[in-house]
Amino acid sequence: MQRKERTEILIKSDRSVAKRIAETLEAKYSFTTLVEPQYGLTMLKMRESAQNSLFYLGEVLVTECKVMLENDIGVGVVIGTEMELAKYLAIIDAAFEAEVMEVPSIQETLQKEKQHIETEMFKKQTALLKTKVNFETMEV
Repeated sequence: MQRKERTEILIKSDRSVAKRIAETLEAKYSFTTLVEPQYGLTMLKMRESAQNSLFYLGEVLVTECKVMLENDIGVGVVIGTEMELAKYLAIIDAAFEAEVMEVPSIQETLQKEKQHIETEMFKKQTALLKTKVNFETMEV
């Protein structure tokens, strides 16, 4: 599982999932905090659809954290002011970089969470489509 997909699942899921995984890892391994969770600004890149060119929409507030497990560094970056989540993401990332023995079980948990997220999104889309008006069948 790639870092981008893993991070996206953890951000979209309930915060308790990331917390539970990170606390399990912290209980077994010794993590060194390189950069405490802190706020920062990053440029938000967008793609203009007509000419397919990139441009910067503006800045966005992020919370970032870096931790180290043995010689492997984990990074956690999340939009907004969520210090705990940034640290959890960094811990989980470091564990994946170090390839600890819990990685397969964490991947399994994340796959289940991904399916849960997709199911919830499908339910929301279905409910939204029920309210959509079909103008072709309306009488004038």
